[in-house]
Amino acid sequence: MTTYSLLIILGCGLVTWLPRVIPFLLVRKLQLPEIVIRFLSYVPLCILTALFVQNLFIAKQGEFPVFNIEYCLAAIPTTLIAILTKNLMWIVVVGMCSMAVIRYFLV
Repeated sequence: MTTYSLLIILGCGLVTWLPRVIPFLLVRKLQLPEIVIRFLSYVPLCILTALFVQNLFIAKQGEFPVFNIEYCLAAIPTTLIAILTKNLMWIVVVGMCSMAVIRYFLV
């Protein structure tokens, strides 16, 4: 590995890390309004939902999207846990376990 390659890797890591850390450093001492805190509490759920729905369909150029059966089957217990617990950690764990079981037995 050359010095140039090492510097590129470290630079990429820094550029990835800084936007994730700087907001925490800037708002650490600030008292945010309640409406902002409520709004920010929905961000993880929105991101998870976007990733979740994106994987339910298989899209091909010039064709109508079709359901991805594996993901749709895993979505059933995941959605039930989401409704029952409203706990993001449990939703992710059940979704991952459901997908693992489906891939083990069906693929």
